[in-house]
Amino acid sequence: MHTIDRALVLGPGGPVGTAWMAGLAHGLRRDGVDPGEADLIVGTSAGAIVAALLATGQDLGRLAFSTRAAAHRVEAAPERTGAVFAVLGDRGLEPGEARRRVGRLALDGTDPSAEEALIAGRAALIGADAWPDGRLLIAAVCATTGEPVVWDRDSGVPLVRAVAASSAFPGAAPPVDVDGLRYMDGALRAGANADLAAGARTVVVIEPMAHLFPRESLDRQLAEVGADTVVTIGPDPASVRAFGSDLGDLAAWEPAYQAGLRQAGDVLAQFRSAWRAEAGAL
Repeated sequence: MHTIDRALVLGPGGPVGTAWMAGLAHGLRRDGVDPGEADLIVGTSAGAIVAALLATGQDLGRLAFSTRAAAHRVEAAPERTGAVFAVLGDRGLEPGEARRRVGRLALDGTDPSAEEALIAGRAALIGADAWPDGRLLIAAVCATTGEPVVWDRDSGVPLVRAVAASSAFPGAAPPVDVDGLRYMDGALRAGANADLAAGARTVVVIEPMAHLFPRESLDRQLAEVGADTVVTIGPDPASVRAFGSDLGDLAAWEPAYQAGLRQAGDVLAQFRSAWRAEAGAL
C-alpha cells in the first residue's frame, strides 16, 4: 500500500559527490523541477548534507565554489580508511559484526577537536540548524554497537549533528557524539538506504557512487519498496571524469559541481516526468 507519493533518496559520495549532487539539484531547480518538493527525503552521508539543504530550502548555488569545499576539510587517516574497506570486503563477516569492527576502527584515537571541526563544517555547508517541516530521514550507525539508526525531526537529535554523524566515514571524519554514544557514516547501514522510502509511489534515487559499485544491493532495496515508478540517476561519463579518482579530493569540488549542473539538463525530462506525473495525481 502506497502511503507516500514522491520520495527522493540521496546516497553517499564524499565531498566530490556532495558537490555533484548540489549542482544537479540546483540545475533541476533552475529548470523548474524542485527535488526538495518530495514528500519524503532520505539522506545518507554526502546525501544527508544535500538532503538537509534541499529540505530546508537553502540556495544550492552557494555551493558552486571551492571555498565551500573548505567546510569538508578535516584531518583524514587514509590507513584507517584502508582498514575499514578491508573489513567491509570480508564476506565471511556477518553485517552487524562488520559494523562493530568498523566502529572500533572509527573510535580508535578520536580527537574532540576534530569532531568540533566536523560539526562546524557541516553547519556551514547546510546553513540551517532546525529540522524542516517536511519529512526528512537521516541514517547513521552507532560505532559502539554497530546498530543502525534513522533520525527525523522527532528524534530529538539536532539536525547538524545528525548530518555530521551520517557523513562521518571512518578515516575521513571522526564519529560524532549523540546523547553519549558515537555515531558514524550511515552508508554502513545499507549504502543509499533506499529501503527507507518504503510506501512511496514514486522514488527517485540520486547515487554519486553508482559507477563504482554493482546495482544488486540497490535493486534489492528498491524491490522491497515496491514503488510504481523508480528513477535512478548516477554520474554520467563526463561527471565521472570530473570526479577524478578520489571522491575525497577537494580540488574536484568545483568541477564536480559544474558537472552536476550540466547533467541536470540531460536528466531533466526523466526527472520531470516522474515528479510531475505524481504531482498531477494528487
